[in-house]
Amino acid sequence: MFNLHSLPATTVKSKKRLGRGYGSGKGGHTSSRGQKGQKSRTTVKPFFEGTKTNKDFFRRTPMLRGKGKLKSFSTRPVLIKSSSLAVFKDGQVVDIKALVKGGLVSQTEAEIRGVKIVFDKAPEKKLDLRVPASKTVLAAVKA
Repeated sequence: MFNLHSLPATTVKSKKRLGRGYGSGKGGHTSSRGQKGQKSRTTVKPFFEGTKTNKDFFRRTPMLRGKGKLKSFSTRPVLIKSSSLAVFKDGQVVDIKALVKGGLVSQTEAEIRGVKIVFDKAPEKKLDLRVPASKTVLAAVKA
């Protein structure tokens, strides 16, 4: 038979729920939030930095300039400079597998975004390009 003194003691109290009236265990009215002001309301806007206006977070981040600012990065191909093609041997086929094997681009990035070779310095070796490349690169490889 259970008696009141033989019951185990419970020490865990439930969390007080703020702003749920007088019966919630934490006041009514202001419920420990002080009086008025932004912090007494339910939410504070993300990235809110008080009253400063000259150096807030979004103004400090660099803007994307130019025509392609509204395009996503995932649709743009990975650009590889023509000077980095010096890794390959003379007469070698340059395709996505060779670029991945040479360590110039990662496999997943090449599959998702694609690859394009851009001119930076004329390659000294004759290569068989099977990847999209700029016109100047194609002309330099043929020469």
